[in-house]
Amino acid sequence: MSFSFNTIEDKQTWETYLATRPEANFLQSWNWGTFQNKLGKTVFRFFVMNQTETVGSLMIVKETAKRGNYLSLAGGPLINWQTLSDQELSEIFSFLKSLANQEKCLFVRFRPQELDSPELRQKLEKLGLKLSPMHLTADLTLQLDLTQTDEEILAGMRKNTRYEVRSAEKKNILTQISKNPEKIKEFFDYQLKLAQKHHFIPFTYDFLYEQFQVFANDDQAALISSYLNDQLLATAYVLFYNREAVYHYGISTPDNDRLPGSYAVQWRAILEAKQRGCTAYNFWGVAPKDETQHRFAGVSIFKRGFGGQEIAYLPAHDLPTSPLYSLTYLFETLRKKSRHL
Repeated sequence: MSFSFNTIEDKQTWETYLATRPEANFLQSWNWGTFQNKLGKTVFRFFVMNQTETVGSLMIVKETAKRGNYLSLAGGPLINWQTLSDQELSEIFSFLKSLANQEKCLFVRFRPQELDSPELRQKLEKLGLKLSPMHLTADLTLQLDLTQTDEEILAGMRKNTRYEVRSAEKKNILTQISKNPEKIKEFFDYQLKLAQKHHFIPFTYDFLYEQFQVFANDDQAALISSYLNDQLLATAYVLFYNREAVYHYGISTPDNDRLPGSYAVQWRAILEAKQRGCTAYNFWGVAPKDETQHRFAGVSIFKRGFGGQEIAYLPAHDLPTSPLYSLTYLFETLRKKSRHL
């Protein structure tokens, strides 16, 4: 069997196909590619075709880095991992390797929307793929079932979390939803302060602004904020795509330290997602429970308080395409340790 790989240049064609894939999230959306273009990156979109039938899709971003250029597929490839044969998978990765060589990239990195399993890891190992030393996107996620009633969701929360959600209402903490990209400046400024306090590398203003603007133009992004007496307490940056809401980024202010503003924000985000017809609220990445020194250990405790199910996706894997990949692998392994990831 031989696949063809057809370039897709039409947004509606791409989005119509992704709507047929329940696992597809915003990382393979047309708008995510548009956002990457705005950052100056090259984006490739292909349908994997079996004669006239589309059997998968590949949205690929060319990443330029001092340690070596590479191709990335966050949330992809979108293919039927369980039913494709080893030969068919090999054909797809041979195509990716050819594209990497054409673009003078050292490797291809991907993290698909596929549940982790020893069987899948073994299948990839047979194809010459290696477990990546770095995350490409969140591997371990916390997802809340929004088909439940509000009362069922509240009942599934940790007692303290449920108390804080109700306490926010009693304290007259108000929430607002904005789709105005100009609000990103305030979000960015508070993110800088948090980065300085907690010693992490913040996103640039352009990164946050361009991303938000692209998704907000299609009503797929919102800033959900909480206030007490007009004082900002917390903001959640939420994306809505393919019936899933994703808590992508968040900030809190010093005024929130002794107030439940962050809880009010999450509850409003959950209610907004339900109103939009979403069936899942994804709290995004959480640290493993036993990794108490992990950089995200504290925020993970907060997220887990809302209940939900922990879902572990196959972690990022690499397809080396150059002997120089070994140097990148060593560099990234050392960096991961230094950043407590």
